[in-house]
Amino acid sequence: MDEDTGDERLGRGERDILALERRGFSGPGAKERAIREELGLAPVRYYQLLNALLDDPRALAHDPVTVNRLRRIRETRRAER
Repeated sequence: MDEDTGDERLGRGERDILALERRGFSGPGAKERAIREELGLAPVRYYQLLNALLDDPRALAHDPVTVNRLRRIRETRRAER
């Protein structure tokens, strides 16, 4: 990607995923329901996209607090395996 073309910004879907991760969800299944209804994604696909986003420098630039929090959670889970 050429840095001068403006392609460094996240797409709408990518921003929507990060926005959903910033929200708090009460009760079991609430997040999965929001993933299906608001984003039109199966939860498995959502988590695949989210995991890829965590390694994307554009996501870190867009929302460093959320991305760093999720990276810490991911690393903790990997260490527990």
